[in-house]
Amino acid sequence: MKNALRMRAQDTGTSLLPGVAMDAILLLEDGTCFEGIAFAGGGPVIAEVVFNTSLTGYQEIITDPSYRGQIVVLTASQIGNTGVNDRDNESCMPQIAGLVVRELSPRVSSWRAQGNLADFLAESNIPGLTGVDTRALTRYIRNQGAMKGVIAPADYPRDELETQLAQAPVMTGLDLASVVTCTEKYQWDEGNPLDYNPSGSSTAGMSTLHHVVVLDFGIKRSILRHLVHAGFRVTVVPAQTEAKRILALKPDGIFLSNGPGDPSAVTGAIGTVRELLGVSPIFGICLGHQILALALGGSTYKLKFGHRGGNHPVRHPDGGRVYITAQNHGFAVADVLPAGVKITEINLNDNTIEAIEHEELNAFGVQYHPEAGPGPREASYHFMKFRRMVDAHMSQSKQQSREEVHAATL
Repeated sequence: MKNALRMRAQDTGTSLLPGVAMDAILLLEDGTCFEGIAFAGGGPVIAEVVFNTSLTGYQEIITDPSYRGQIVVLTASQIGNTGVNDRDNESCMPQIAGLVVRELSPRVSSWRAQGNLADFLAESNIPGLTGVDTRALTRYIRNQGAMKGVIAPADYPRDELETQLAQAPVMTGLDLASVVTCTEKYQWDEGNPLDYNPSGSSTAGMSTLHHVVVLDFGIKRSILRHLVHAGFRVTVVPAQTEAKRILALKPDGIFLSNGPGDPSAVTGAIGTVRELLGVSPIFGICLGHQILALALGGSTYKLKFGHRGGNHPVRHPDGGRVYITAQNHGFAVADVLPAGVKITEINLNDNTIEAIEHEELNAFGVQYHPEAGPGPREASYHFMKFRRMVDAHMSQSKQQSREEVHAATL
C-alpha cells in the first residue's frame, strides 16, 4: 500500500490549508505517506508513531518521559492555543521525538501562557508537522497497528528515508527507562502547585511523614506531587539502584514510576523489585505496574496500538463502579498470572488488565495514570490507598518490635 494514504490536498484538492504548499512529510515504515507543513525543529527524525486522544494537556504529554522515542499524533482539532508555561511541564524538557497535529493555533490565548508551542519545541530541535489529516492517520494506525515513521522535509530523498526506517530499532526490546532516569538520587518536597486536593482527603495535621523511595523509570512531576500530598517524604533514585542501596535509605514504602519502552527489557529493575517484595509496601504506576507484574512472575506483551488518552473506562472484573482514566502505554500485563496475584481492574474497551494486587506481599500496581496530568482525576484515591497500606505496615512493624522486646525480657 505504498503511498496509499496521502493528505486530502493531493488526493481530492480539498486541502486543510488551502493555498499553502506542503513542505514536509510523515512517512510510515509500510510506505504510507502523510503530507503537512513543518514547524519547530528540523528533521529527519525516526520513531514509533502513536496517537493520543486527550482534548487538553498537550504540554504535559510533550514533556512526559513515557513518550520518549515516539512521534505523537494529537487528535484534538487545534493544538497550541493555550501556549506553554513553566508549571505544566512533567519533566525538565520536551521528551517526544516529534509532534503531528491537524492545526497549529496561530495565536496564544491564556493568562498562564509564557510562550508558544512552536518555540517550545524548536528550543529542543523537535520537529512538528501541522496541516495533517490526523483523523485519517489515527484510523490508519488503529487498523494497521503502531509502526515506525519519519518526519522529514518533502524533498528529502525517499529511498534514503526508507533505508533509515528499515534500519531503525523497534520499540519491543528497548530499555528506554535507563535513558530517561535521573543520574543521582534527590529529594522531592513540592506538593500540588494549584493547591488542588487530588486524593479526596486532607493530610493536614499528620505528625509522621513516612519515607517513600521512588524508582525513577521516567517519573512525572504530577506523581511526585501526589505522593507529597498523600503525606510522604519522597526520595527519588535512579532506575539502576540496587536493592541493598534502596534498603539502606530505610524506606517505609517503595514506589515504581511510569516510563517508556519495553518493560521486559528493564531486567535489572525487575530483579531489584523481586528482592524488595515483602520488605516494604510497593505501589507501581504504568511501567512500574508492568515491572511489578514481571517481578511477581507474570509476563507482558505489546498492544497493537496502545492506550493513550483521557477517556479509558476501567472497572473491577466482578462489576461495580466505572472509573474514567488517563492512559499512556504500549505494553500490557498478560492475563496469566501466578498464584497470589489478583486482577483488581480491567479495561472495558478491550478487557486488558488495568490493576493487580498481591495482598500478602503488600504490593499493587495500576496500568493507568491516577495522577492524570492530563486527564480525569477520579482515580487519584490510589495514592491514599498506598498511604493506608504504609500506615498499616508501619503499625504492624512497631507491634512486632514491641513483642520481640517483651519476649526478650522474659
